[in-house]
Amino acid sequence: MIVGTAGHIDHGKTALIKALTGTDPDRLAEEKARGITIDLGFAYADLGGGTITGFVDVPGHERLLHTMLAGAGGIDFALLVVAANDGIMPQTCEHLAVLDLLGITRGVVALTKIDLVDPQRRTEVTARIRTTLAGTGLGTAPIIPVSAQSGEGIPALRSALAEAESESTVRDHAGLLRFSVDRSFTLPGAGTVVTGMMLSGQVRLDDVVTVSPSGLTARVRGIHAQSRRATEGLAGQRCALNLAGDRVTKDALRRGDIVLSPPLHAPSDRIDAVLCVLASETKAIGTWFPARLHSHAAEVGARVVPLDGPVSPGGEGFVQLVLDRPVAAVIGDRFILRDTSASRTIGGGRFLDLRPPARKRGTPERLACLSAARSTEPAVALSGLAAIAPVDLAVFLRDRGLAESAQPGILDAANAETVGAFALSSKALGRLQADLVEHLAAFHADNPDLAGIGRERLRLALPLRLPKDTFLTFLKTEAAAGCVVLDGAFLRLPGHAARLSAADEGLWDRVKPHLLGEGRFRPPRVRDFAESFGMDERAVRRMLKLTQKLGRTDQIAHDHFFAREVVKEMAAIVHGVAAQAEDGWFTAPAFRDRVHNGRKVAIEILDFFDRLGLTLRKGDLRRINPHRSDLFDL
Repeated sequence: MIVGTAGHIDHGKTALIKALTGTDPDRLAEEKARGITIDLGFAYADLGGGTITGFVDVPGHERLLHTMLAGAGGIDFALLVVAANDGIMPQTCEHLAVLDLLGITRGVVALTKIDLVDPQRRTEVTARIRTTLAGTGLGTAPIIPVSAQSGEGIPALRSALAEAESESTVRDHAGLLRFSVDRSFTLPGAGTVVTGMMLSGQVRLDDVVTVSPSGLTARVRGIHAQSRRATEGLAGQRCALNLAGDRVTKDALRRGDIVLSPPLHAPSDRIDAVLCVLASETKAIGTWFPARLHSHAAEVGARVVPLDGPVSPGGEGFVQLVLDRPVAAVIGDRFILRDTSASRTIGGGRFLDLRPPARKRGTPERLACLSAARSTEPAVALSGLAAIAPVDLAVFLRDRGLAESAQPGILDAANAETVGAFALSSKALGRLQADLVEHLAAFHADNPDLAGIGRERLRLALPLRLPKDTFLTFLKTEAAAGCVVLDGAFLRLPGHAARLSAADEGLWDRVKPHLLGEGRFRPPRVRDFAESFGMDERAVRRMLKLTQKLGRTDQIAHDHFFAREVVKEMAAIVHGVAAQAEDGWFTAPAFRDRVHNGRKVAIEILDFFDRLGLTLRKGDLRRINPHRSDLFDL
């Protein structure tokens, strides 16, 4: 268990830890000279239960609250210190507010310096403390009177802490490594050392780790856990890691960095979160509100963008945090917001999405996603998210600090379906399948002349939008089930065949007699039909091109269409002309004399047959291609 102190300056936090552990957590010469805590201090002791309890001593000065925040992240138990002679002071309240925003619900209050006051004062201060605690996570915390000077109450406090240690549950260390750095220094003969809190997972000697957000790679050369040499560090322990690697120096690693398993390295500078604003604020938090963000030991400038209207004092709401630089975080991490002058705490909350959009960030769908992401249970969060939109499983696991091995269990508990690398709820998948069929049916009804719709056009039209590769996987599954037909880059419903619209069918009925009558071997061109019918050439041309796709016509030359049965008839004539030639080679005039359509049109027709492969050409002579006798079933 890690115990973190909190309280106003000069209320005896450091002296109390020394009385409990025998260790003075003030390590700097300036601290000893001035008699105040400036930086984080640490002490460890066996309080009687056989396990080592760690203590983090934080400064109480208002100008050093950023240091207090660096030490408070990751603690298990709060030791709130209030001096009996001073009573509740400004930093008492601010530290208590911070503990509440960080979700700390286990703790004890030490009423210190009782040797300086009479019993009546003790009673008065105790009552005021209880009133101040009301409504916070420490509302029922015991209040123990103590004196670090006389030793009065120290055994009772030690006993209370030992009992809390025995009731502490061991953090699950099966996840991936996350280690919050609060100090970096160099030891002679060892090299670079970082100290901090094991937030999750475990670390062993010779593990290769990544320092985030910088991305430096390092190897773990040595480990101290709870101030003792060890071969591994586990979640919930304070550790010191001796790191080695290219460019791994004390200056390259700084307070706020996270040492983590390489797969988790994905820092973000834009995060959606839920923000609780303290009731002490005088104004609501509006768009682009400037602040300083603290998460674990990291501190970074931020702009706050409310997603559903301003967040009022004492209220909470969804916000997007736009950071000055990327930070290493996971969903569920707590954060604190302070004003840019570092004079007051504004509020705090939890991270909900590390990859939010910069645009359309406040839509109803986005707000629904954030509501679903509030659950601290991964399976519950996945179930809610997958019912709204496709969930990238790799990103879902990584951004929650989970190993890939956790995926099957989470999917099963969430009752979610997989489509490629994405997850959808059964209901959402059914909705996607229904939308697919509905859009195809509507497209066929509006475009009966087209064989199908382009895949990409359909993907962008569906309400549930999958990535391209995943969408193709989905379509292949639907095609295998017989629900749709994939035709190259196009898609159609089974049984659909392209057909002309009623208007185009009417125009075709007017054109068709001209393609099948006596002049069928030299039918009118597009412009001729347009002039005859008093129509735009483009309308006639479009209709005839559609009939070509439907197999009713062939475009022999530009804007010159022949009925398919006439083309087949002309192919038979070509065969006859070739059969009558002595060596099988014939000329264009020989064909022209059979169809009586003029030399230019006859050559256009024969060029068309050349392109099809029906005939082979040598100069002005042609013959039938013996390898393409399948054309026109001749």
